Amino acid sequence: MKIKQISHFKANSEIKSFGLMPDGAIIDSFELTNSKGAKLKIINYGATVTSLKIPLKNGSIVDVVLGFDTLENYLMSFDLESAPYMGAAIGRYAGRINNSTFSLNGEAVLLNKNNNAHTLHGGTKGFSQEVWKLKKITNGKNPSVTLTHFSPDEDENYPGDLSVDLIYTLSEENELIVEYVATTSEDTVVNLTHHSYFNLDGHMSDIKDQDLTVNSVRVLDTTKENIPTGWFFNVCNCPFDFTTFQKCPQKIDSTYVLNKKEEFAASLFNKKNNLRLSVYTNQPSVHLYVGGNCFNAIKGKEGADYNSLSGICFETQNFPDAPNHEHFPSSILRKGEIYFHKTIYKFQSF
Repeated sequence: MKIKQISHFKANSEIKSFGLMPDGAIIDSFELTNSKGAKLKIINYGATVTSLKIPLKNGSIVDVVLGFDTLENYLMSFDLESAPYMGAAIGRYAGRINNSTFSLNGEAVLLNKNNNAHTLHGGTKGFSQEVWKLKKITNGKNPSVTLTHFSPDEDENYPGDLSVDLIYTLSEENELIVEYVATTSEDTVVNLTHHSYFNLDGHMSDIKDQDLTVNSVRVLDTTKENIPTGWFFNVCNCPFDFTTFQKCPQKIDSTYVLNKKEEFAASLFNKKNNLRLSVYTNQPSVHLYVGGNCFNAIKGKEGADYNSLSGICFETQNFPDAPNHEHFPSSILRKGEIYFHKTIYKFQSF
């Protein structure tokens, strides 16, 4: 079915039709532009970032996130042998929850399983496959899009009605600012994150020659199924040590514990075009994941063949499986409280 492209121009934002869901729900694409020439595109399916174009000092522009050209490909990506969650919002709980169970206020909660015996990134559907609603577009300096989602009580078996606002802002300093605000009707657990795959050399390249540093000396110890054991290990003088710039790892799926007194989490640098990404957050950890593989089953934007080295995710969040470890930072959101998560992806061209 051919979708008619309808554009609504208003200052430095633009709305276009992106496609129709199988049930007929309309998916829109929202584009924000700053005065420097940076462009950010988001669709309301999964509150997904589809494109982030950053101007370089030499005048060229690079699209620094992986994505797809069509809604159909985003839908199909969740049927791959390992869904990439390409650019999507993750919830209600980012990362894994052991055996899909936890205890809250003395009562056992049994979640839907979608990762062997465990729950990953919210469950069988999660926020990544939901159609979010447009709440507000802000124009002018630092334009933003606010999307909202209502997750009812017992959604994926999580307790409480959860209301979430997600604000994407494109600042004049070429920052992608991601903010989550959530409230609940009863005590529940919440851990939200953003899942863009970044590549400073462009989405059709790979990240193996880019340099990475992480503001952390501790990593969560995990089982073979990547479930936290509750222990930590020091990264000094081991392959997980990115306290100084090192080549981006070709395989990583690890949670780094951040310094509570600092907001700087990690940085990626590409020597080819002198572009740097710095990540700042108010969350206690950043989970690093290299991937984006579409297994030659789905083409990426502009016909790209995404592989296991196509991009790196900086998933700022609480610890995976925190509900099952009392000494981890609490992921409990009480009725009457407000959950607030802020992460800044700052781009600088030298």
